[in-house]
Amino acid sequence: MARPKNCRRVGSMPESNYFKPRGIPLLMLEEVILTVDEFEAIRLADLESLYQDQAAEKMNLSRQTFGRIIESAHKKVAEALVKARALKIEGGEFEIASMRKFRCYDCQHTWQLPYGTGRPENCPSCKSGNIHRAEEDGEYARGFGRGQGRCCRGTQQKQ
Repeated sequence: MARPKNCRRVGSMPESNYFKPRGIPLLMLEEVILTVDEFEAIRLADLESLYQDQAAEKMNLSRQTFGRIIESAHKKVAEALVKARALKIEGGEFEIASMRKFRCYDCQHTWQLPYGTGRPENCPSCKSGNIHRAEEDGEYARGFGRGQGRCCRGTQQKQ
């Protein structure tokens, strides 16, 4: 029996989930499906230039699993480009990392940053370095329904 999958953490949903070659009617195109976790792997490895072990840690995966995901993603993107196919981003088993709250102890300003952006050095309001995490909720919004993905833990909640 196969080992259960770890939940794959993604920073956010893609801004656009469909790409197609110009000049070819949509009805005539074949689609290549890129899962949301494959999209996240491309974002971390190719856009943010992270090493596989760093990207795997951000996605809550082993380095080997990340390597398989990024290889599959690269193959799908190459197929879409070379064979002039539409690229649709949907599905997969993932959870969306939540926002982290920070508070400045000097001016009491509170703000949020997405998971994976690093700890801020200074308060954006007063530039003080006396900042701390405001609250630890440790929860993740989970992808669900209609091609957005499936929650890894078996429960679904509204985003």
